Amino acid sequence: MSVVSANNNALSNITALPSSISGGSMNLISTQTASSSATLDFTSGIDSTYKEYVFKYINIHPQTDDVFFEVNFRDGSTAYDASKTTTSFFAYHNEAGNDQSLAYKASRDLANATGVQTLSFDSVGNGNDESSCGELFLFSPSSTTFVKHFIARTQIYHDGDYTFDNHLAGYCNTTAAIDGVQFKMSSGDIDSGVIKLYGIS
Repeated sequence: MSVVSANNNALSNITALPSSISGGSMNLISTQTASSSATLDFTSGIDSTYKEYVFKYINIHPQTDDVFFEVNFRDGSTAYDASKTTTSFFAYHNEAGNDQSLAYKASRDLANATGVQTLSFDSVGNGNDESSCGELFLFSPSSTTFVKHFIARTQIYHDGDYTFDNHLAGYCNTTAAIDGVQFKMSSGDIDSGVIKLYGIS
């Protein structure tokens, strides 16, 4: 077997990868823009085309003050109720610079539960400058052999002038294909914001 190498002496000199090395790319599948939307549902484009999908949520602004941004998964039926087991932690810091923490968030974990999964472990305000942003990775959603792993990281402007960096990981405990993903607020509509779905090749 021959060894494929880049013909450059330093990383800073590399201008292209050898043709046999794949650099991967993000392929935009769909974009949804909220406008007083009860939910943003992705019901197509999640299939066996890619082994990894990523949702980018940008400036998700709630209609109602002091609410949580949530996600759930559909596994072949019409309901978003796939069983999930998750774990989570967060770091926070306030604008005054006098309150901060790094902690496990047991109250946001799920143990083989069908309910929604919170992405913002503390509440998001609905002030004009308040929103949340982040990304959720979903792996091999069309596999009928393995459970469906996902990882999310969400940054929020917490009601009360705090930044929260929320980390979540878990799996949908099903060997059925995941064919839909739904985003919503815990109460009220998603007033505005954009969610983009990409396939990773």
